[in-house]
Amino acid sequence: MSTNTVSVPYGEVLRSTINAADAAAASGSRLRPFGLGRNAAPTAVREPAVLRRHPHLVRFADVEADLDLLIDRAIAAIADGEPIEDAILGHYVHIASLVRAVSFREGKLLEQAVERLAKANPNILVLTQSLKLPLVKAAMEAVTGNNWSSLDGIKLDCEAPAKGSYTPDLIVVNRARHTAYILDLKRSLASYGDTSRLEELKLKMMASAMVLPDWLYKNQKRLMVDAVEVAIVDGASRPSDHATGIWALSELDDLLEIDGVADCMAELRLRFGIRVQQLLETEARKALGLDKMPVMDLAVMTTAATAVLHPRINLNGPSRSYEEDLAARSCDDDDLCDRIDDDGFRDVDETEDDEPVPMFVRVGFARRPRH
Repeated sequence: MSTNTVSVPYGEVLRSTINAADAAAASGSRLRPFGLGRNAAPTAVREPAVLRRHPHLVRFADVEADLDLLIDRAIAAIADGEPIEDAILGHYVHIASLVRAVSFREGKLLEQAVERLAKANPNILVLTQSLKLPLVKAAMEAVTGNNWSSLDGIKLDCEAPAKGSYTPDLIVVNRARHTAYILDLKRSLASYGDTSRLEELKLKMMASAMVLPDWLYKNQKRLMVDAVEVAIVDGASRPSDHATGIWALSELDDLLEIDGVADCMAELRLRFGIRVQQLLETEARKALGLDKMPVMDLAVMTTAATAVLHPRINLNGPSRSYEEDLAARSCDDDDLCDRIDDDGFRDVDETEDDEPVPMFVRVGFARRPRH
């Protein structure tokens, strides 16, 4: 049997719901917009809907200092890495080491930024430490052999026999909606391509979702949730597919119910990218030895550049006759100028007795030979 996912007209994250219908009926709630849950609590929005979709707002100016500090720490960690010598990469090993470090540190930076921005919504609790969720055998068998939509309402014991574990990047709990999100943040899903790794990740996340309610109750001070949703967030913000659990980084506003989160994350990645490129450029100059080259005077550089602009061969074809070109070349030598006749040209017989005259060479694009 195959594993399917829940979908609604506006897109939906993968879901495992425990008695959500009863909880919604008891609380008198309504459907959440954008298919993000079932326990929507009506909230007053003071700004027009076109400007504000959520009751909470975060602006980059309010969190700029904190996010810049996170970027500084990430850059420092990248620069402090000590590369291992590599016979193939040679002195370029430092650049390769930086690139590998960037891939790791960017993922951590995104996690830390989401945790910071989530504070704008007092109903959101972000869990980041000790998130090792057991892959209970019964849960793995359930998600492998059944449709995902048919597993609503099933809750498994987190202490049941398990085979391995899964550690999500973040667990976000919306206490107002009694909903938990298992998030896995990827700097880019491009590296997954058509491999089976993405499907394996989804299976682990869905199996973890079935034991998460019991795990939260036992490990997070009796924290109770009615629904668990899982989402893989693509940091590169490529087209999302909510029906299969893929969310773009630019859609975090809807997951956290905070306007402005996506803009803050975009600015964060922009600043981080600039710093990373500066670091790579510095290391590249060192690898090429350009950091030790003396800085040339501007006048000298201009003269050298101008000299290159005057080639000895006319690339556009002759602009004068052969005799005129020969005379011009000969006048460059004072001794040869003395032997030029009054009409300005040398006799052909005389040239044969002197040093060879360079042949005029045409340079241009290849043409079909004429027959």
